[in-house]
Amino acid sequence: MTAPPATAPSAPDPEPGGFGPFAHLTVRNTPLYRQLMRVFLVAKERFAVHLRPEDVHAALPADIRPAEPEAVVAALDKLVGWGNLRADPDTTRVTAVEDFYRKRFIYQLTREGEAAEEALAAYDEALGRRGALQAVALHDIVTHLRALLVLAAEDETDPVKAHLALDALASRFAALADNARAFMGSLQRTIDLHDVEEEAFLAYKDRLIQYLERFIQDLITLGGRIARLITELEEGGRVESLLRAAAGREAADASPEAAAEAEREVYARWAARWAGLAAWFISRDGHESQARLLRGRALGAIPQLLTVVRALNERRSGRSDRSADFRTLARWFAEAPDDDARHRLWRAAFGLYPARHLTVDADTLTARAARPVPAATPWAEAEPLRISPQLRRTGSYERRGKNRKVENREERRRALAETAAKQAAETAAARARLVTDGVTRLSGLGELDPTSFRLFLHLLGDALATWRPGTRHTVATSNDGSMEIRLTALTDGTTAEIRTPGGVFSGPDHLIEIVDLTDGDEPRDGDPDR
Repeated sequence: MTAPPATAPSAPDPEPGGFGPFAHLTVRNTPLYRQLMRVFLVAKERFAVHLRPEDVHAALPADIRPAEPEAVVAALDKLVGWGNLRADPDTTRVTAVEDFYRKRFIYQLTREGEAAEEALAAYDEALGRRGALQAVALHDIVTHLRALLVLAAEDETDPVKAHLALDALASRFAALADNARAFMGSLQRTIDLHDVEEEAFLAYKDRLIQYLERFIQDLITLGGRIARLITELEEGGRVESLLRAAAGREAADASPEAAAEAEREVYARWAARWAGLAAWFISRDGHESQARLLRGRALGAIPQLLTVVRALNERRSGRSDRSADFRTLARWFAEAPDDDARHRLWRAAFGLYPARHLTVDADTLTARAARPVPAATPWAEAEPLRISPQLRRTGSYERRGKNRKVENREERRRALAETAAKQAAETAAARARLVTDGVTRLSGLGELDPTSFRLFLHLLGDALATWRPGTRHTVATSNDGSMEIRLTALTDGTTAEIRTPGGVFSGPDHLIEIVDLTDGDEPRDGDPDR
């Protein structure tokens, strides 16, 4: 009679929506199971379908490889039970009848196991992603928007070109948004000192600040240009025709009975993508654009980085740090030889002595003087203290004697007032320096001091972020409502240069008018070109 071959370990069929292939993440030997699955993924990339236990054992890293191959077989059988692997009888090496009774299997990935590993790889990649602020992506978005303007100007929209251009724009914008979000998250973790060493932080903080400043400048310059191109495309419904052409091409492969519904769904998806792009660069309906919020967070990260640097320098210079003091004190407690030494250390560190310092009345003092109580007497055996009813009722006791001297803080108030007045004067001088007597060229501003130049950059960024086409000029108000700037583009190709103590700021020349609204000047209506 012929003996039947050994049966493979039973693997229950995964239920729809079940999470059996993820069960190996919540057990004790999770690192071993993860490495076993990685061995099968590497083998699949090399077009190896089945693996024997001895092959898996040899492929494991030395630091996690079990000493006995039987441990690997047991782990593989567990993965088979969870649905990650499939086991088939290995009959290729059977040379005798007795071999049929031996447990010989070859293993391969299941569809569920492979999908689980792909999900875990995406999870690990997202956790380890630091992101970047991609100034190059801003240039690419400008290029794609200009290409869409050319397509929108044609008499008949080409669906193929429209779909390819919109798809490239959406992909570049999604990469920009995802990387910016990941970068700001990793930057905040760096600021919080959760995942960075002190020496590494001090080594790269200068490059990081320069990187932030460069991206902020590009975002101010290109953000306004992108907003202008988006607004031009939205005029006259030109972008709608492009979106419908792209949606029609994408839904062309749908069945005839579902073609209309598929086209509507695809168009709604493209419209949502365009709305997200517009909201990223244009402030509408009282909501600030994401580009402006990103610029604010990047600007705010610079002083936070400097604060961290100052804290690290203080720590390195030996200044008192509460967390370091408590760690040192904990080490002293651990090194104390006995409880008496720990009690003395406690009293020396915190000053918590027996409650002899409480204020009592005269009768209590007389009784204690007549019959002293030793300090070692337990509270339960000692006579009670007669505390004043006022202390029991109000929680405070009025001390007899001379009142405390009132501290005169007039000098500190005067110093704070002088500092505030100096800062207000510098700001007022910067506003007065920037105010133009009517319309002038940007190149006519001349040389600016650091305070005036910083205020000018804020005004220029607000103007470029709110640029609207059509009238060839834009009007913006500062965040505090104290100044208004009017900017008009020139077509003569001239270049403006503004000199500052830190360098030269250059760019295309514009007509500019800056009004100080705190002087009561009302903004004049009309075109600044006149």
